[in-house]
Amino acid sequence: MTHLSDDTFETFLAVLLSQDTINLQKMTFMDPYGMVGLLEAGRYLVSNNKRRTMILPESGDVLKYLERMDFFRFADRYFNIVSETPAASDKYMRSSFTDVLLEITPIEKSDDIHFIVGRAKKRAHKILEKHLHYDERAINGFIVALSEVCQNIIEHSGNTGYVGIQKYHFQKINRNVVKIAVMDLGIGFKGSLSERVSIKNDIDAIEKALLQGMSRYEDIGRGHGLAAVRRFVNQWNGKLSIRSGTAKLSIIPEWAWGKEIESNLTYFPGAQINIMLPEV
Repeated sequence: MTHLSDDTFETFLAVLLSQDTINLQKMTFMDPYGMVGLLEAGRYLVSNNKRRTMILPESGDVLKYLERMDFFRFADRYFNIVSETPAASDKYMRSSFTDVLLEITPIEKSDDIHFIVGRAKKRAHKILEKHLHYDERAINGFIVALSEVCQNIIEHSGNTGYVGIQKYHFQKINRNVVKIAVMDLGIGFKGSLSERVSIKNDIDAIEKALLQGMSRYEDIGRGHGLAAVRRFVNQWNGKLSIRSGTAKLSIIPEWAWGKEIESNLTYFPGAQINIMLPEV
């Protein structure tokens, strides 16, 4: 495998959970979903007393990008890291990419969300206005959506998570896009909503949360966070995918690809959210 992204994560996850060594030598591209997913998978395995060996990519560009996204701040918590490329030892040749809205950042407490929103807000105007041509209203909507998906981890997961955001130029559609990846290892949508109502399975739980605005809490005003995110993503013709347990539900615009409903996936705890916003 040469690409690790939301498109290839399912295949990669099955390999990661079944093999002792994760060989990334031939990797030429990793997006925030791939990086955050790799960290969360490693964290999941370590929590079950399983620690994998990771062989780093040979590509200097990939190593620079991983370093720029702060991947290595967390990777050695969960993996035994091996590099077979001598040049990679020089702090992975950190470079100053200008298109990072938010490096990989832990979400552990409410204060983290204030930091995340503040950091992303400082860079949002420069990146979203310049590359995606978003106006002030759209940028404010972006910040609200980011806050909501992060807040869900604090309020609903019963665990912690990570978030990462990056701008890319997509060759397939010849447009700029921003990718947001937010993941946790919590109780997941089924575990959360089962406290209130009868839930058939993981896909039923995701649909109730995303499409019906249902929450684990009965308080008035709760449960609308994801619905607000969905409205924002729809308004700006973006793609939204939510994975939890063994299922994944996606809202796919005409420019994107993928399946709307996926079931019987490899089990993975918590929730994995992927948002893609295109330039207008």
